[in-house]
Amino acid sequence: MTDPVLSLSEARLTLDGNAGPVEILRGITLAVARGESVGLTGPSGSGKSSLLMLMGGLERATSGQVTALGRDLGAMSEDQLARFRQGNMGVVFQSFHLVPTMTALENVALPLEIAGAADAFVRAEAELAAVGLAHRAGHYPSQMSGGEQQRVALARAVAPRPAILLADEPTGNLDAKNGAAIMDLLFDLRDRHGATLVLVTHAPELAARCDRVVQLADGALAAGAVAA
Repeated sequence: MTDPVLSLSEARLTLDGNAGPVEILRGITLAVARGESVGLTGPSGSGKSSLLMLMGGLERATSGQVTALGRDLGAMSEDQLARFRQGNMGVVFQSFHLVPTMTALENVALPLEIAGAADAFVRAEAELAAVGLAHRAGHYPSQMSGGEQQRVALARAVAPRPAILLADEPTGNLDAKNGAAIMDLLFDLRDRHGATLVLVTHAPELAARCDRVVQLADGALAAGAVAA
């Protein structure tokens, strides 16, 4: 694979637990190509979300190397990581993480404003329209359903046109109908913006929509885990 967008080499993650150090990830080596969609699957506690956090620089590898767009995430300071994510990554969580005191439009415009975009609200309006929520622009999160809040979170993630889109169980808090709609939107937005997508999910039917499925077990890639 030439110049992967995301690359991990023998990446390990150990965190302190009540009974001492806990090895969360054990020597992960993985590369993700530009424009590829990869589904991360495996049982609860297998390390899927932790692996996604390493890819996004939200956790630091205890050892090994993690690179994104050719940059070594482990060599960056927290401020450098924050600026790098701001310009290159969109992250969608199971919990929507919207700012409760901001309207839908303000939530979507927030990362654009932080980046200094003069047309932040114009772009935010376009992204809200793309997820079918132009009519909800002036509503606050508490006035929206879970499915609508996740649509706003998606619009916020893609508004800065990130090269990398990371999604951690984005349908986990939604019913089947809303979950399916969110997944349709996620892949549509990925296609529209040409982003590389890494998706954590427990749902085999969602993982199957990705170009490749990577299965984890007990903090490591499962035998025969990578499927076309």
